[in-house]
Amino acid sequence: MMARPVLAVAGMFFCAALPALGQQPAPSASPPTAPPRTPYGAPITLEAAKRAMAAAEAGAARNNWPVAVAILDSGGHLVLSQRLDNTQLGSIRLTEGKARTALEFRRPTKAIQDVIAAGGGGLWWLRVDDITILEGGVPIQVDGKIVGAIGASGVLSSEDAQVARAGADALAK
Repeated sequence: MMARPVLAVAGMFFCAALPALGQQPAPSASPPTAPPRTPYGAPITLEAAKRAMAAAEAGAARNNWPVAVAILDSGGHLVLSQRLDNTQLGSIRLTEGKARTALEFRRPTKAIQDVIAAGGGGLWWLRVDDITILEGGVPIQVDGKIVGAIGASGVLSSEDAQVARAGADALAK
């Protein structure tokens, strides 16, 4: 007679554990890669920053995107910043953060955003202070060296990245 209640309780525990047994472990993120080794170069000149800004602005104007754009030199100092008409004010702050993050970590901010989105080991990025983990920041390279970075904000992050890339690409040619 005692066996029935014991079997019933054991059956309840077994049934309660079934959903946990069916869960698959979360796929792990790609193994971390070494940071890019692209060297930093001399700071971007004002003339070069103006060319990059003009290309970024032209890219935004073609699409009628209200964006703000910031360009930092290789030392992390602001060289140029502008906000196109009707751009939200919060974008001003985001542009410099995106550019700084791209500069300090020598990679587009999209690369960091993607690692975090994959979860797993990439979540350590969330512990890094003062970084902007949004697509739209791009290092500016000239002759294989990082001379600065450009950040854009105001539309979708993927569109911000298009604007920033247009500016960076203007100097890579």
